[in-house]
Formats: sequence, C-alpha cells, structure tokens
Amino acid sequence: MDFEFTKEEKALQEEVREFIKKESTPEMLKETEDMGDIYGAPEGRKIIQKMAAKGWLTPTWPKEYGGLGVSDVASYMIREEMGYHGLPFGFVAAHMAGPTILRFGSDEMKKKWLPRIASGELEFALGYTEPQAGSDLSALNLRAEDKGDYFLLNGTKLFNTSCHIADCHWLACRTDFDVAKHKGVSMMIVDLKSPGITISPLITMAGWRTNEVVYEDVRVPKENLVGEKNKGFYYLMAALDFERMFPLGRYRRVFDELVEYTKETIVDGKAMSKDPLIRQKLAQLSTEIEVTRLLYYQLAHILDKGGIPNYQSSMEKTFATECAQRIVNVGMDVLGLYGQLKEGSKWAQLKGKVEKFYRTSIVETIYAGTSEIQRNIIAQRGLKLPR
Repeated sequence: MDFEFTKEEKALQEEVREFIKKESTPEMLKETEDMGDIYGAPEGRKIIQKMAAKGWLTPTWPKEYGGLGVSDVASYMIREEMGYHGLPFGFVAAHMAGPTILRFGSDEMKKKWLPRIASGELEFALGYTEPQAGSDLSALNLRAEDKGDYFLLNGTKLFNTSCHIADCHWLACRTDFDVAKHKGVSMMIVDLKSPGITISPLITMAGWRTNEVVYEDVRVPKENLVGEKNKGFYYLMAALDFERMFPLGRYRRVFDELVEYTKETIVDGKAMSKDPLIRQKLAQLSTEIEVTRLLYYQLAHILDKGGIPNYQSSMEKTFATECAQRIVNVGMDVLGLYGQLKEGSKWAQLKGKVEKFYRTSIVETIYAGTSEIQRNIIAQRGLKLPR
C-alpha cells in the first residue's frame, strides 16, 4: 500500500499551508483557542469563509453544492492542517450535518442548505444530549408535536456546544412517544434565533463554553425535517460516525514544540533531549502519533470507497484522544512544576500550552461518546461480541 499523498494532494497541502500563513491573525488564533476550536465566532468566520471560497471547507462535495469533488483523503489533509496551525476545525454543519443531509436529505433540502454551509455562511450546533440522555441518546425526550404545517417543540438540551455562536441547531427530538425509543426520534434544523429558545452558558474544566438550551413552544417549519419523520435516530448515528473522526493536529503541534523544547533546554549542563527517559517517552509518542495518522486516513479511504466508517471511527477517536492525553502527560513530566503554570505567568514554558491542553484533553475523551462507549462499539460492531 502507498501511504503517501499524491502529487496533486501534496501541492494542495502546500497551497493550504501558504494560505494559512498569509491569512492568519493573532486575533483569530486567540479567539479559536479560547472557543475550543469550534466555528462561528467573528474572526474565525473571516478566514474560513475565504477558505470556503476556494472550496476547501467542503472539498468532497459535488460542485453544484459548493465543493470541488475531490477525495476524502484531500479533505482530511486540509482538516489536519487547520488543526495544526490553530484554525477552527470543529465544524458541525460542514463535517457532520452536511454529509448526513447529502445522504438522507431531500433534493429541496440539499439545495436550500448545502451551498450556504459550503460557503461558511451557516454553522450548526449539535442538539443531542439532554439531562437524562447522554450516552444513551435513545432516551432523549424533547417533544416535537406535529401541528400540521409546523412542529411545536418543548424541552431542554444540555452540553450543546456552539449554540451561542452558531446559526442553527442540528436537533434530535422525539416525534412519537408510543413506539420503541429509537423509532420515535426525528432530526430537524432549527433557527437558533427562533422565539422561545433560551441559551444559557455552562463552562467546562477546559475553560470552554457549552450550553443549556431550553425550548418553550418553539415553532419549526415542516420543511426543516431531515429525511423521514421518526427515522432520525438512524441519521443521528450516521452523523455521530462523522463527528468521531478526530484530527490530532493541534496536539501534534504541542508534541513538535515539546521536542524542540527538549533540544534547546539545558539542565545540569546538557540538553534535556539527551536524557534517556525523556528520549524513550518522546519516541513512544512519535510512534503513537503515526498510528493515529494511519487510523485517521483509513477513515478517509473508507469514505472514498463509498462507505461510512462505523466502529473504525470509534477506534480512531478513542486512540487519538487518548494519545492526546498521553502527549500532555509527557509534557507535564518534561516541564515538571512549570507545566502547571497557565499562559500569562512569567515562568510558564511553551506559553502555558501544556497546562491548557492537559485540561482540554480530558474533554476530548468525553464528547461524541466516552472512550468506554467507543470500546463497546468496537466490541459489538467490530468484533461481533454479544451486548
């Protein structure tokens, strides 16, 4: 097997890098880091809409919907570059909802939503988790009553990140309470400025904002129903498979900076990079990062062959996010007590990145399904083990 990019993909990679180098601003980089790499804030919209104008936001989509019709390998490469260089790379509309609409939405829905997503005009926020429905999403019960030409929604969503900066809610709701739990769920697109929606902040240990979202008699047009009524759980599962494709770029950047730090920092008259224990730990991480890369691009290969990664997404998400934790754990070992200092301290090394990413790496293993849930998926769907 050939694990190298094609000549065309390498040229695209270099073009993307040059663009990012030219267009990035300190304001955008700081905003993106503070937001947790999600899309929708003002500075991020500026640079992403410029990228979208080149077709780089949704490069695999058909040209009629704003894409370039290129391979998923190329698309994954672009995402990895965005993460590594500090751009927003957590896109709900472009990378989770959009691919689901492409596969299950009506022609009218595709024409209405996809070009606006591909241009970067619209961003969605995930609307899955509820106070009683986390790992078991079939337990969700935000009620959507059929009122003829619209649905009337009431209920509460929890830990719905991006709602404070996104345009629409990619919402899972219950449209039938009289059937098996997973058979009564529907997916809808809801304008987050609709009357009756209240968004309240929740701050995570990473310092990122997520939200509680309350619906009180919110009207949603019937045309915003995704696919068929009561089939939404299956669309939700497909969207989750897309969400679990985790580019390691930003943590790979931390690793690269940590390696350089050990080369440049002198302790007891010699570079830290000559310490046998440090060398062993960095070599192990380098190996794990390469494994993550291969798992990541395997997902693109499956998509390019016409499939949707399932347990393979769980494998990549679990290994990548836990590798991220191991990177920052080694960072803490290398920096010692300096590793606990936040950005802004005059003694902080690597601008406090190790401390910050130590906290964020915990969150990575929770959203889109915890590592325990991912291992259950691998066991059941990949190994065919009993429930």
